[in-house]
Amino acid sequence: RLRANPARGTGMIILDSLTKRYGDFTAVAGIDLEIGEAQIFGLLGPNGAGKTTTLRMIAGILRPDSGRVLVAGHDNVLDPVEARKLLGFVPDRPFVYDKLTGAELLRFSAGLYGLTGPEVETRVDELLELWDLAPWKDQLVESYSHGMRQKLILSSALIHRPRVLVVDEPMVGLDPRSAWLLKDVLRTFAEGGGTALVSTHTLELAESLCDRLAVIDKGKVVASGSIEDLRREARSETAGLEEIFLKITRGATDSEIARVVGD
Repeated sequence: RLRANPARGTGMIILDSLTKRYGDFTAVAGIDLEIGEAQIFGLLGPNGAGKTTTLRMIAGILRPDSGRVLVAGHDNVLDPVEARKLLGFVPDRPFVYDKLTGAELLRFSAGLYGLTGPEVETRVDELLELWDLAPWKDQLVESYSHGMRQKLILSSALIHRPRVLVVDEPMVGLDPRSAWLLKDVLRTFAEGGGTALVSTHTLELAESLCDRLAVIDKGKVVASGSIEDLRREARSETAGLEEIFLKITRGATDSEIARVVGD
């Protein structure tokens, strides 16, 4: 049910010298990254590293100051319609229309991609059933809990069967069962040929789920590859992702912390 569009290719997401500035501040500083098909790719980094800005440029919400984003070969500035047809996006702070029902919101999302008719109704029903939202199908979204809204947004991103799924902090507001289900959904999506790009602070999720990872800091990619590649980057063959992350991003040392907060 979650199989992506079967069209194939390489380099499903390509970031080429991607740069975004806000005045004198450079949020994303010339990122080069290629993410292949049929994989889950994790994007890690400390707060303010540029993760969300990068994802918003991939989704076409922000326009790069320089560089480009290719989604399945389509430049999302020069060919935005085709690029967005192939992509589903779940932002870190999603907006929903409170005065629509859950089913109406999914129909509205499908309509943005030109989809209507019986097939959409079948898709709406299967997605709501997947996330245990079927009993609230005809309830206004304003009555949904935060976690239910998150699941509805995930359904909205999947409604058109995208080839690429971009998710910013996917576990926010999800209960343990829904978090487990999301991991299964992402894995099934990738196994069906899709590409999932996930930005998360949950290092356990990234380590257990992602096929490949990139760590960004101060707007730049400071390490990328498999967990084994990152271990080599951190010069530790046995380190877990938390230790690797702290070494690569060079957080405050114990002595620095003690000097600031100690007696």
